[in-house]
Amino acid sequence: MDPNIIKKAMEYRRMIDVLMGDNEFADVVLINGNVINTITRESYREDVAIKGKHILGVCNSEGLIGPKTLVIDVSGKYISPGFMDSHMHFESSMLTISEFSRFSIPSGTTTLVADPHEIGNALGPVGMKAMADEAALVPNHVDLVVPALAPDCPMLETAGVDINSKDMEDLLNYKHIIGIGELQGFSNATHVYNNTPEIITDLVASTAYARSIGKTVDGNAPDLFGKELAAHIISTGGTTSCHETTAKAESVEKLRQGVYVFMREGSTQRNMAECIKAITEEKLDSRRAVLATDDMVSEDLEKLGHMNEILKRTIAEGVDPIEAIQMVTINPCTYFGFKDRGALLPGYLADIAIISDLNNMVVDAVFIEGELVAANGEMLIDIPKYTYPNTVKNSVKLSPVKAEDLEIHAEGQSAKVRVIGVIPDQNLSDAGDANLVVKNGVVQPDTKQDVLPIICLERYGRNGNIGKGFVTNFGLSSGAIAESIAHDTHNILVTGTNYKDMALAVNRVIEIGGGIAISNNGRVVNDLPLPVGGLITDELSGHEVSEKIRELEDDASSKLGCKVHAPFMHLSFLGLSTSPKWKITDKGIVDVENFQILSPVFE
Repeated sequence: MDPNIIKKAMEYRRMIDVLMGDNEFADVVLINGNVINTITRESYREDVAIKGKHILGVCNSEGLIGPKTLVIDVSGKYISPGFMDSHMHFESSMLTISEFSRFSIPSGTTTLVADPHEIGNALGPVGMKAMADEAALVPNHVDLVVPALAPDCPMLETAGVDINSKDMEDLLNYKHIIGIGELQGFSNATHVYNNTPEIITDLVASTAYARSIGKTVDGNAPDLFGKELAAHIISTGGTTSCHETTAKAESVEKLRQGVYVFMREGSTQRNMAECIKAITEEKLDSRRAVLATDDMVSEDLEKLGHMNEILKRTIAEGVDPIEAIQMVTINPCTYFGFKDRGALLPGYLADIAIISDLNNMVVDAVFIEGELVAANGEMLIDIPKYTYPNTVKNSVKLSPVKAEDLEIHAEGQSAKVRVIGVIPDQNLSDAGDANLVVKNGVVQPDTKQDVLPIICLERYGRNGNIGKGFVTNFGLSSGAIAESIAHDTHNILVTGTNYKDMALAVNRVIEIGGGIAISNNGRVVNDLPLPVGGLITDELSGHEVSEKIRELEDDASSKLGCKVHAPFMHLSFLGLSTSPKWKITDKGIVDVENFQILSPVFE
């Protein structure tokens, strides 16, 4: 018999002996607390007894307390299952899993399901396996759902490594990988079906395999209804999710179609308030409503918290606190098939958050597998610093560029150009146009109109593509910003008020092996190296990253005049070729809704 099965059986027998015998006792008992029951959606006074990693019982603790039992009085407080973030990307925080966990655990989050879509696009299976290796070392529960396709739009962009169904058997059987992540390759359902039907065939092969071995498959269905939504659901091979829902009508439609709606509330993409109206206004059942962050920056994690902050915002929208807690416990655990957490039940893992203020979701203490790991916002156990192997570094293969390489050309003295519009706090974008001055055949940036060049450079050494366009709503008055973070293929993106500063910023990103760089008046103002895939740093602590990003954002605001908050996150999403309306890739301006590349200048 499998040794793990024998071990589990012995743990169960020992717990039964504690409950039924006279000489065995609980290790920990929480007394006088208000238990949050995520099964029945109620709260009541009861004790919680713990033995080893598991909950012994939620019952009267008489006879369970021995001379060595740790008894903790939680009078006036609430005992909740630990929280779960069901869809997130470590890469967006620029932190290793270890550093992210240091911020996340003290605020009550004990389970993370991460999509390594970003490092997957940059480095392929090598990068995703490296992340899974780190996931095995942290005290919280971290699992990965991997992309079935990279890049998501092969005709429209270039990734560092191509991924398809041939990679699935190897990846889906690797430790800590529990399924396929967001199925962006079939987000734009009609155009994918009409233009690249072979992608659908390959995705279905991947999802059919995943389902055959009991793995989950996440959907990605922005603004899909009716037949398109049904086709997307079928492509996932079963019950699926969507974290790209942005409107009440979408939320209603997807819940009615059995989709688990992951209501997103991150640092720059905030859709929960609109999506939750399906529950608060339309009174739909919330069993398939789930809260998730998708993308959070390190400063927000450090200063605001993690899922406790999202719960607080959800409660403020009129959701009952216990119902909201269901959305980060039992609901996602049901979706992912986690049968040992999400509720305070006998035999479940003792992952527990002690809450002193339910409406403001103030977490006083956190247990993971029966161990008190955090209290009063501080970690009580050590999480060792993690350093990634060289196999996931040195991902920037691009040679230095000149200002002339970035220039956008046109004939005459003026040109009508296509302009991508930044929409604050969304990964959606607008599509527009502007008239710009042309000097010596080069289209000039215009800070008065707030219309600036945006350039995407292929950085992996595969083809040398340089995609060109224009952008508005950054508000830069001088200088340039460049970064190797450009969802989802993560080529180098740069925008600025002049081509010389833009080239300078790009070359600094190349020099540091990936990361962020700000230039102004012919010099580099500041930078942040991100050596792991050009996306993550394993050289700085979470607090140091938070401080550095704040410093960079302050420089972007005070020295460059940037008016959008979290500018690096907003810039990164302008490369997301699956999200309407216009985006920029190494092949040019992408008309997402019509699945084509557009020239930056009208002809």
